[in-house]
Amino acid sequence: MSRLKNQWVLITGASSGFGAAAAQAFAAEGAKLLLGARRVDRLEKVARQAQRNGAPAALFHSLDVSLTDSVENFARWAKSKTSRLHVLINNAGGAHGLDTIAEGKDTDWETTLQTNTLGLMRVTRAALPLLVRDKGASIINIGSIAGRTAYAGASAYCAAKSAELALTRVLRHELLGTGIRVGTVDPGLAETEFAMVRFKGDKQKAKEVYAGMNPLTAKDIAEILVWVASRPPHVNIDEILVKPTDQAEIGKVFRRNNR
Repeated sequence: MSRLKNQWVLITGASSGFGAAAAQAFAAEGAKLLLGARRVDRLEKVARQAQRNGAPAALFHSLDVSLTDSVENFARWAKSKTSRLHVLINNAGGAHGLDTIAEGKDTDWETTLQTNTLGLMRVTRAALPLLVRDKGASIINIGSIAGRTAYAGASAYCAAKSAELALTRVLRHELLGTGIRVGTVDPGLAETEFAMVRFKGDKQKAKEVYAGMNPLTAKDIAEILVWVASRPPHVNIDEILVKPTDQAEIGKVFRRNNR
């Protein structure tokens, strides 16, 4: 029997990508789901599929982590559904634009920092009262290789994901003794809607990011999230850096069409 069976799992950014895949992976373990994202129509589809995959409950509510009021409304809704939360997946995020600092736009910077950094802090603050103590509860944050390695054109995103890594480490200190586990899963190149958002809908540019190589998939990351959350209560997986075999580092990618 899965350790996650009938446990409540809250996932932000659950309408697509890692969040949507995580919903299906936790559903297959028999977990109950609280799903949040801005695109409620997509959330509804994810929730329906999760129930087909085995979730005893897959509930959803609109959530914009960049707005404090939205986070607080979501938290009130979550508390109306359960008094005990076992897993929090802080997944909402993404990069906006690939401009240098000299050419950067305030709107791109602010959106990137709001969703990846302040949003994580808001949701965690709101969810902490629900997380069970001394029962192996987990906060799992989605980071990025960009939080560990800088690259040109990603100033706000590298800063935001560096902050995510630091916040994860801060929470490990602040929650020591509560039994709540805290960790981060930091992917390299993964093919989701990430590149489409970064390039603002330019399909050709987004496709070029993954050309000739085998990137990670959302399912790959979802499987890791389930593994982290299902460790015995005394085991905390602090940090996981995961890259596709074809990627040694940012900017160092093996592409078969270049052979």
